Amino acid sequence: MERVLGIGGYFVRAADPAALTAWYRDCLGLDADDNGLWLQEAGPTVLAAFESDTDYLGARAQQTMLNFRVRDLDAMLAQLRARGADVAEETQDMAGVGRFGWVTDPEGNRVELWQPERDGTAGSETR
Repeated sequence: MERVLGIGGYFVRAADPAALTAWYRDCLGLDADDNGLWLQEAGPTVLAAFESDTDYLGARAQQTMLNFRVRDLDAMLAQLRARGADVAEETQDMAGVGRFGWVTDPEGNRVELWQPERDGTAGSETR
């Protein structure tokens, strides 16, 4: 059976694509090239389906949520707050998985930030 190798891209609609791209670059440090190509660090990726009535993904109109791995969640959240980003006050700790925080981008998309546990087994549980 042929299998996928990883996530090849994530595409979002935006009223102002250039401004949204700049926000991801300036606030999250996502240094993509002119074509959007970003060479990320190797690490775990989670694919999880949620019930259709969940509030976890943000607004009901948001069908998917982008999750970025971060090295230091507290530092990233502080950096985002300093830039005036819409950062959720709460964070979540999950034993065996790691820590989570959330920011809403300028287009209203809720984005999850994940600091995996350091033992390399993070991502084996569902939320």
